[in-house]
Amino acid sequence: MLLRVLVTALLLIISSTSVDAKPNLLIVTVDDMSADSIGSYGCPIEGISPHMDGLVRSGMRFQYAHVQVGNCMPGRNVMWSGLYPHNNGVEGFYRVANPQHQHLVDMMKAAGYFTAIMGKTSHSTPYHPYPWDAILDTAEDGSSYDKKNPAHFGEATARGIAAAVEAEKPFCLMVNVSDPHKPFYSGPGDKNQPTLVVSPEDVPVPGFLFDDPQVRQELALYYSSVSRADDCVGEILQALKLSGQEEKTVVLFLSDHGMPLPFAKTQLYHHSTHTPLAVRWPGVTKSNTLDEEHMVSAVDLTPTILEIAGVQGPRMDGRSFASVLKGESQDGREFVIKEYNENSGRSRDPIRAVQTKRYLYLANAWANGSRVFATATTGTQTYRRMAVLAETDEFLARRLAMYKHRVPEEFYDVEKDPDCLRNLIDSPMHQRLIQQQRDRLLEWMEDTNDHMLDCYRHFDDAEVREAYVIAKEKEATSRKKENSKGTPKPVNAKQKIFKVTLPTPILAGSNVEYVVNYDIPASLGAQGITITLKQGKAGDRVAREVAMIRGKGKLVVEFKIPDAPVDALVSFATWVGPEYSKNIQFYHTDAIPVKAKTP
Repeated sequence: MLLRVLVTALLLIISSTSVDAKPNLLIVTVDDMSADSIGSYGCPIEGISPHMDGLVRSGMRFQYAHVQVGNCMPGRNVMWSGLYPHNNGVEGFYRVANPQHQHLVDMMKAAGYFTAIMGKTSHSTPYHPYPWDAILDTAEDGSSYDKKNPAHFGEATARGIAAAVEAEKPFCLMVNVSDPHKPFYSGPGDKNQPTLVVSPEDVPVPGFLFDDPQVRQELALYYSSVSRADDCVGEILQALKLSGQEEKTVVLFLSDHGMPLPFAKTQLYHHSTHTPLAVRWPGVTKSNTLDEEHMVSAVDLTPTILEIAGVQGPRMDGRSFASVLKGESQDGREFVIKEYNENSGRSRDPIRAVQTKRYLYLANAWANGSRVFATATTGTQTYRRMAVLAETDEFLARRLAMYKHRVPEEFYDVEKDPDCLRNLIDSPMHQRLIQQQRDRLLEWMEDTNDHMLDCYRHFDDAEVREAYVIAKEKEATSRKKENSKGTPKPVNAKQKIFKVTLPTPILAGSNVEYVVNYDIPASLGAQGITITLKQGKAGDRVAREVAMIRGKGKLVVEFKIPDAPVDALVSFATWVGPEYSKNIQFYHTDAIPVKAKTP
């Protein structure tokens, strides 16, 4: 009898410990990937995404999930703050040095979690470096991880988990895969070969684009990069499995927004924000469950993660859908709100949108008939081809005009027209539905204190819209000037802590190695280093890598040179320090001619 009592007591202790134990959190994102680019969300390319498909089908996936905005830094800061951009302050690609909100990192650390990140580090928080317990962008020997190398993602994941185990804490580990963000897979010479190389004749051409050999060529590189992203996800999941923590770990997966091609990235159209969201919660979610009832969005992610972890958080704009993961229904999930403000070049083009399962309404405050929308996709081969063909093709001429100028309001039946080709804003039979979305948007603006509220109350007045946009453009310009005030003058010899070895020659479409030899004084400790590849006379950003360096060593960063760089020129910028305005040393190369790659 005594033995039975002891055994029973032991089982109760084990059961209580199991219930009270905090689950690990593994957050996996991919970069610039449309939902329908993977098999489980409708991609017809066989074998394009076995690892991502296996992950989303191992738990609950959402058919009607959206991110708030189709660009990286504002979108990711919504995810990990639970706040819309106008409330977390990250409306564009700029540093918010004194955020007035708690980030997921802060809340999870306060709850006893070990927090770590790899990839998109500077885009995932209001400023960088942020106080994660570990930033896994560099290998143990100090070399920079190759963000296109699947094995490096597996290695970083394993290191993050091991560090948490050593700290005797549950982990909140964020691993951000950089594919299929540009630069795309570059062909047979690319050292990071995907499992599946997709040929131009096998690509599905999205309806919002157009069928053309050059478009197919760019899409083939994109879909090959999707395959490489899948390879990265496979390595991440394998590292989790080998750690022995798989059954204790909640895995959340999504893409930050749609493909980096016209009418997808830097937009709020259906394919701009529709994301392949899935959650695997051991013991809670059932495998291969598809939720087609609820509309959820990126602003809901942090509240959901906190509820899963049993962490009490502050009031947020989003709300948890953890009960949905448990199989329950939730009211108030009939639509999502989307918000766009600013691009990476500080151009202000405010847009708000309401999306239901069937309809999409957009309010384009910036559209005045002449202003050209600043998007991240004008440098693509597809855009350049559209611009050429539009000179003789009437349909593409209309599409190009819409791409550039838009109209103040748009309304689409995304069930029949997911590519948003037919604007129904003037359709008599849709006016009641259009007004319903206008009312929803106005109420949301009032509830969240959106700075576009006064403008929207008089949205039919072009002068009011223009005054609002001009005021916001002035704010962006002022912020840019304020940030540049602290730009240091050229440093003297005593301040030089790094030297750069430039790659030579630089060939179009090639991979180059940019080498930084550094010697950081011990008094400065670890420092962030930012290296940017630019193109053209204007210095438009192509890619950016961020790492942490300490002491003396060498950092080798690989960049993919564009196939057709603007003006046939590239340049590099490098700075070390907590932020650009307070850098310890800054170096910018002159414009470097790019040679054509020999066949």
